[in-house]
Amino acid sequence: MSEAEEDPGTVESATGFAPFSAEDAVEGEVVRRRGIYLLPNLLTTGALCACFYAILSAMSGKYASAAIAIFVAMIFDGLDGRVARLTNTQSAFGVQYDSLSDMVSFGVAPAVVSYAWMLHALGKLGWAAAFIYASCAALRLARFNVQVAAVDKRYFVGLASPAAAGLVAGTVWSGYRLEPGGTLAVVAALVTVLAGVLMVSNLRYHSMKGVDFRGRVPFVAIVAVAMGAAVIVIDPPRVLLALAVGYALSGPVWWWLRRRGGLAVR
Repeated sequence: MSEAEEDPGTVESATGFAPFSAEDAVEGEVVRRRGIYLLPNLLTTGALCACFYAILSAMSGKYASAAIAIFVAMIFDGLDGRVARLTNTQSAFGVQYDSLSDMVSFGVAPAVVSYAWMLHALGKLGWAAAFIYASCAALRLARFNVQVAAVDKRYFVGLASPAAAGLVAGTVWSGYRLEPGGTLAVVAALVTVLAGVLMVSNLRYHSMKGVDFRGRVPFVAIVAVAMGAAVIVIDPPRVLLALAVGYALSGPVWWWLRRRGGLAVR
């Protein structure tokens, strides 16, 4: 038996990569596993690829395509975690990969797209607005990673980065045909900064993680989904922007109702 076979965890494979690519905790012990799960990480890669395309599209002046790519990334991001749980393919590697992908997809990409579309007209102020958003996304993800085991999974603390990206992307998609101007640039900057600030706030947002996709639902629920899809098709950019604005405002509204005593704290 060779030295590599006796202690495979201390050497690299012939291709130059470590043979163990992930570590999982099993019954309190760290277990090294060869390879990674394909399906959930493939979906995460899809999100990363979509937002890389969004950045390239924004640099080429294709702002609508860039915004659409961010929404596509949101779909992939919403699927990877659920698929991992449904197929029992969660892993520490997948968690870290998803977090890094989220930073690019919902932190860097929306900031670059917004800057290329309109914020550049404000000069350094536009650059600062884009950077505030990107840095807040990084802080939001870092805080989420360290608090994930200690917070109520029914709620997010601060606006989730995909929702913030949807707010910025929806604004770009809805206004990409408008002529650049000082007023529009200021509005874009305010939306971008507000989305960033909401991410690092202590406002609570429903996470929607309580939805059981494996359980039975009333027939009317499927009808409602079909009607919702039809409404989105009528005017996708404005409907999606309205949904993003509504969700972003739900946190402050919920906080205000709690302060007024009109909503029980649970």
